[in-house]
Parts: sequence; C-alpha cells; structure tokens
Amino acid sequence: MSAHATTSGLIDRLPPVRGELIVDAPLAPLTWFRVGGTADILFRPADADDLASFLGGCPTDVPVTVIGVGSNLLVRDGGVRGIVIRLGKAFMGIKAEANSRIRAGTAALDVAVARAAQEAGIAGLEFYRGIPGSIGGALRMNGGSYGGETKDILVEVKAVDRRGGRHVLKLDDMQYSYRHSGTSDCLIFVEALFQGRPGDPAEILARMEEITSKREETQPIRTRTGGSTFKNPDGHKSWQLIDAAGCRGLKVGGAQVSELHCNFLINTGDATAADIEMLGEEVRARVLAHSGVTLDWEIKRIGEKTA
Repeated sequence: MSAHATTSGLIDRLPPVRGELIVDAPLAPLTWFRVGGTADILFRPADADDLASFLGGCPTDVPVTVIGVGSNLLVRDGGVRGIVIRLGKAFMGIKAEANSRIRAGTAALDVAVARAAQEAGIAGLEFYRGIPGSIGGALRMNGGSYGGETKDILVEVKAVDRRGGRHVLKLDDMQYSYRHSGTSDCLIFVEALFQGRPGDPAEILARMEEITSKREETQPIRTRTGGSTFKNPDGHKSWQLIDAAGCRGLKVGGAQVSELHCNFLINTGDATAADIEMLGEEVRARVLAHSGVTLDWEIKRIGEKTA
C-alpha cells in the first residue's frame, strides 16, 4: 500500500478538530536543520480544549509525536508515521504574576520568556536567553544553559495525556535529571508556571546580554544547526572529547562538525538527515575509540530512515 493511501485511510479515522489537519506535511521547514521527510498528518490544535478533544477521539493505535520549534530535532528522511502535533499561537502566551512568578504556554520561545521576566523585574530566568527552543522542549529535556536549569525554577506543569485527560504535575513529578525528564512521553505539556525572584530589570538585562554575547562568540548560531548535539558525560565536556578525537571540521556529505564549536553539527547547504545522523555516529565512534567515553545524543531524532 502506498504512503498516500495509508494517509488517506488515516485521516478518515480521526475526530473533527477546530485547528488544522495537514496531510503529507513537510517537516523540514519546521526544523532548524531544514532536513527530513513528511508527517503523515500534521495537527495544529486551536487550543488546549481542541488538543484534548482530538486525543480523546484519536484511535490509540495511531502513533502520536509532538514537536516544538525544531531547534534540537532531527527528522529522518523517511518522515514520521501517524500524527505529528505542533502547538501554535494559542500556546504562546506569557504572563507575569504575583510573587515573582511567570506563567507561559509551552509554544512560547525560551528567549521570549526570559525577556518577559526581565521586563517584569523577575530574576532567575536569564539562562533561558541561551536556549534556542520553546518551553515545551525545555520542560521535556530539563533545558539549561549558563549555570541554570529548568528544574531550578519550575513550580508546576499542565499536561494532556494520550486519551485527552488533563493533569497538573509538580516539580517532583517531572523526575528531572541532567537533560532528561522521567515523565511519560505520552504527556503533552501545554503550560508551565515558573518561580523567579525580585530583581532589577537593568541588571537582569545586562546578564542576558552577556549570555547573548557568549553564545555569538562560541556557537554557530547563524547556521543550519540543531544546537548541542551530545550531552556532556560526567566529568567531561563533549566538545573537548570531540576535538581531542580529531573531529573538528569532519564532514559526511553535506553535514559538518562545526569549526567554531565541536559539539554542533551543521547543514552546510545540501545535507540530508542521513548525512547528519551518520556524521554524529562517526563522531561517537571516534570519541569512544580515542577516550573510551560514550557520547549520548542530546538532539532528538524521530521518524524513519530511507532504504
């Protein structure tokens, strides 16, 4: 059966929505690498109620994958089967509350949350200025940078489960460790509440500008990249291990290890997802052979490889 026929049959099994259901949706434009195949169906819910209603009526045998702004994501060339959910405008709200708290939708950019906190005189969220993603990804991966992590500021998270049920998770429920949450992948985060502390807006802005300057000096932020590729192993920095293994500038097809920061892979213009993943695996093999350390992927890889 062709992929088109499979997708046509799937759309007929899905419940009605107020948002968008897009058949055979290209995913490459939604990722920072700009590579990868299509989603059988891309769902953009109108709001949290639309999301819950859809999940409640969606057949349980249909795979569901959630993506954010695609900054730390590699979609394989064969595309993603089933439903891909991407939260949009209705999930981008950011509001400063009493007692130095910030409430944000999970489609809100990390940098936008940092900026809103700064404007409200709320300190403690400056590190989000250094993360090029959305709040949903930060919650899922315990996102952090420049000395701060999501677990340091999180109060609670609102989520919707695979059957449309609503949940409120406290910090302990997230089961955080380094760049990882132990919560079920079946939970889709829709909103988060963060706790900061009173601060002077000018001083907060100065710290954020310092983070911006450091990123621009040390990371290839103006290239097609996926951010930090590998987690830092205990007692090591990934970029140092990669550099010591002779991988700086290493290429596979159109993919290359950044000359500026070895823990970044870049699409030089014509890379495929396979090129990028093969390069990452070659880096892992060389680091293991050189130092005996196994690097774990930080970038999330989804979808199917092509034959």
